[in-house]
Amino acid sequence: MNGWQTLLYKEVLRFWKVAFQTIAGPVLTAMLYLLIFGHALEDHVKVYDQVSYTAFLVPGLAMMSLLQNAFANSSSSLIMSKVMGNLVFILLTPLSYWHWFVAYVGAAVVRGLVVGLGVYAIASFFTQISFAQPLFIFLFAVMGAAMMGTLGLIAGLWAEKFDQLAAFQNFVIMPMTFLSGVFYSIHSLPPFWQIVSHCNPFFYMIDGLRYGFFGVSDVSPWLSLSVVGGAMLMAFAIALYLLRTGYKVRS
Repeated sequence: MNGWQTLLYKEVLRFWKVAFQTIAGPVLTAMLYLLIFGHALEDHVKVYDQVSYTAFLVPGLAMMSLLQNAFANSSSSLIMSKVMGNLVFILLTPLSYWHWFVAYVGAAVVRGLVVGLGVYAIASFFTQISFAQPLFIFLFAVMGAAMMGTLGLIAGLWAEKFDQLAAFQNFVIMPMTFLSGVFYSIHSLPPFWQIVSHCNPFFYMIDGLRYGFFGVSDVSPWLSLSVVGGAMLMAFAIALYLLRTGYKVRS
């Protein structure tokens, strides 16, 4: 294996060695949401015709888990290396900033997809889920994981201690994820909050993935694809610039 492949392998192995915590834990959390909300609201909430509320929840919970874990993988890896002081061993290698980017974001995508697939696999025992547009499922899952892995990389570069990273996750990532339509359709919201939701890129990830499953969505899937793609490319550009300049890494 060459340099970036070795770093990618190391990053994947890092979370796979503790899969009970990094994979099984998030899947269990998503299943608890599914069981509690599905059981409580199944007979009271109807979002799409021919789609039960429990089935409606599955794409949102899968994407929410995917996004949170992709972010956590790259951000936690970097901050741990910075705090423990072993980042210097990677700096001593002849790896370019592109190699860093591909390895850290690639491992985040792998973890996000594994968690998302785990949520879907377990949820399939509780409700029937269709695949109306499999290509859209694949595109939104990969793009969402790549974007969040990149945001995690940016947060890991910026943060100097665990408290800063936790604040970024608790006050930015978590609210945007929960307010993105995981548990509801934005058409059920007052006009003001519908406008706010349309400014949240996480909403387009979840709505696009839901379109892949059911063939229906709150906004055009092509609009969702454009917004997510644009946000992902912007995150890529920022992360690559920070890596190229050695922001808080080489200084």
